Parts: sequence; C-alpha cells; structure tokens
Amino acid sequence: MPDTPAPVLGMILKGFPRISETFISNEILLLESLGFKIHIFSMRQPREAFCHESVGRIRAKVDYLPETLLAPLPRLLYHTSRVAARHPAPMRQALQTALRRFLRTRRSATLKHLLQAGYLVDRLLPKSGVTHLHAHFAHSPTSVALFASRLSGLPFSFTAHAKDIYTTDPRQLREKIGLARFVVTCTGYNRRHLLRLSDGRTPIHCIYHGIDTRLFAHDGRGGQTEPPAPPFRLLTVARLTAKKGLPTVYHALRRLRDQGLSLRHTLIGDGEDRKPILALIRELGLTADTEWLGTLPHETVLAHYRRSHLFVLGCEVAPSGDRDGIPNVLLEAMAMGVPVVATQVSAIPELVRHGQSGLLVPPGDPAALARAMARLLTDQPLRRCVIRTARERVQAGFDNRILTRRLAEVYRTGINGFGRPPAGAL
Repeated sequence: MPDTPAPVLGMILKGFPRISETFISNEILLLESLGFKIHIFSMRQPREAFCHESVGRIRAKVDYLPETLLAPLPRLLYHTSRVAARHPAPMRQALQTALRRFLRTRRSATLKHLLQAGYLVDRLLPKSGVTHLHAHFAHSPTSVALFASRLSGLPFSFTAHAKDIYTTDPRQLREKIGLARFVVTCTGYNRRHLLRLSDGRTPIHCIYHGIDTRLFAHDGRGGQTEPPAPPFRLLTVARLTAKKGLPTVYHALRRLRDQGLSLRHTLIGDGEDRKPILALIRELGLTADTEWLGTLPHETVLAHYRRSHLFVLGCEVAPSGDRDGIPNVLLEAMAMGVPVVATQVSAIPELVRHGQSGLLVPPGDPAALARAMARLLTDQPLRRCVIRTARERVQAGFDNRILTRRLAEVYRTGINGFGRPPAGAL
C-alpha cells in the first residue's frame, strides 16, 4: 500500500511574517517540530523589512492572497466563479452567509473576504493536502476561513486574541464561534467573554501563548543583579497605539523626574500613534531623558532587557474597546529578571500577581504608576522577591514548548487524521 500523504493544516493569517506577532511564528515552528505539516495563507505581505531569526526555520509553504478588492477584482471574480460553477449549492450557502453578515454591518469587507475565500479554494487549496483551516485572529482571517469552509466543505477553527475579540460586532463573532469546529484563545479573561457569546456547543480552549524561556533567560548579567543606582534605566517595548497607555507612562516619568529621580527611559516599538507620543515627550520636557528606537528584532531587544532596571507598561482599554490580553513583553521582561510595573487591565493579573511577581496599578493613573515604579526601584527586599517569583512564574506556567504541546492535543482532538508527534519532538 502506498503511504498516505500527511494531512496539512491550512493556517490563515492577517500577515506573515510580522514582528509584532512573533507568538504566531513561534507556534508554527513548534507545531512543525511536533510533526504538523502547515501551509500558510497570508492576507497581506510583510510590513517590516526584517523578521526574527526563528522565522527562517519555518518550513511551511506560504501563499499570499490578493490584498485589496479593486485592482485584483478580475482574478478574484474568475476564481470565485469557477468555484460557483463546480459547487453551486455551497456557493449559494456562502452567499447567504455573506448577505446576512453584510446586512448586520454594511461593510464591503464582507464581499472581499468571500472573494478571497473563492480565490483560496480554487487557486491555492487544490493539491495542497489541506484538510483543516485554522485562522489566527477572529476578525478578517476568520471571515476568510469561514467562507472558505463553506465553499470547500473543510472544517475551520480559529484563535481569538485581543483586539479582534473586543472590536468585532458580537453578532458576527457569535456566528463564527457557532460555525467553528473549535476555538482557542490566549487568556482566561478572553475565554469567559467568548463563552458568554457562544451557545455552549463549540469547545473554547484557553491556552496561553508563552515565550521561549531558553531565549529569554536571566543569565546573571545586566541591571538586575545589583541594587540599581541612578540614573535608573527604564524600558518599555510596545506598539505605539492607544491600548498601550503610553501617555500614562510618560506623565508618570515626568512625576518621577520632578521628584528628583535621575532616570533614562527607552521605548522600543512603532505604530499609528508615533507622532502624538513623540510630541508628548517633547511637551513634557522629557526629550533628554528618553529615547525612541522604533521596531527592533528580538536579538537586539534582549540586550536592552539585560541593561534595564525596570520594565513599565500602562495598558488600558482604548476608546474603540481594543485591549491587550497578556502582552508577551511582560513575560519576556519577567523571564529576563527585569521587574515589571503594569496595570490591572484584561488578563494581565493572570500573569502579574500584585506584590509578588510585579506591581499593578489602575489604568490611566500616572501618580499610582509613578509610585509603583519608584517603589520597585528603591525597595530592595521587594525587588529581589519580585524578580525571583516572576521568573519562577514564567518558567512554570508560560513555557511555549509546554503550551504548544497542549495546543497540539487540541488540534489532534478537534481535527481528524492528524498523527502523533515524532520521537524527540521539542
């Protein structure tokens, strides 16, 4: 008997690769080490000119869908019409679903997602070996997965993260949950929200992303080994966007400077709020005390962790409803031995236990944030306890190798035909 080809997991992503979504590339790499064969379908081309070193080790084939609607419309219509000719009943079902979803939101993106699904099913799925579709993020990637499932008959599932959950129309999200084979999300906070939306029939699993604890490891070097001395070196790694609460961080830094603390703050990251954030730094008179370095690869960020006395993040719920889950940068800092000050938002308390593995303050409160930062810089017994407990917390509950094994079992349970891991995996 000839060998049966291994089934392939079709992974639909918003963009690949992306510096800010390293947790996805790490997941793919670890799933491959567990014996999964993956084919990536990306809705957008890379937006950065570089990527993390680990991306280069991913073996999955990558195909890119047409990004926009107008310019590639002839191609999109051609491939979708071919699907309609071969499978008229599934196409009618997909069109009914698209009409229902459009009437809820009046968004033209629904048509684009249907046509992208038609392109995917006709142009990319044949001979790919894909037997299941899984989307990362509950908004547009899952919309494409839903329509591709309708057109192809393949089951789909999705991972819901943060913004995609809380800025999506609840009616649209409820429908996606009901049609999916299973749902994965990365925090208990998210899972409770999704369960409230669901009818209880679709399994919803909470599996943290975690980090590579071998890469982000405290090696006894850097600013954490001795009691810090002025100028204190503070670090923030974040997208420059509303939910990160960067104005609160900079107002807190101004308070610390007014209290006579000598400090140097480094901001790593970029985003749509770059101009107002940099303007705020100038308005607060902090230009000489801060530096903005833009987006950097992990290998460079590691050096900044090692030099830092404190990591600070001011997460909050944005006016749009957008919010973080558990920012991976908090895990990275804690694993590297950098004490963290953050806010009591979303699932952050699932990681940072106030007074034990870090300090938490209410969002949007610069005075409270400044007090917590000063405390972790000057209270040496607390600082030593927080550094030790935080590292233990990450190692015990957020090692991505262990968490990906759990995710693999979810896939194997929810998807027929996926085999066991090879000997020595992970």
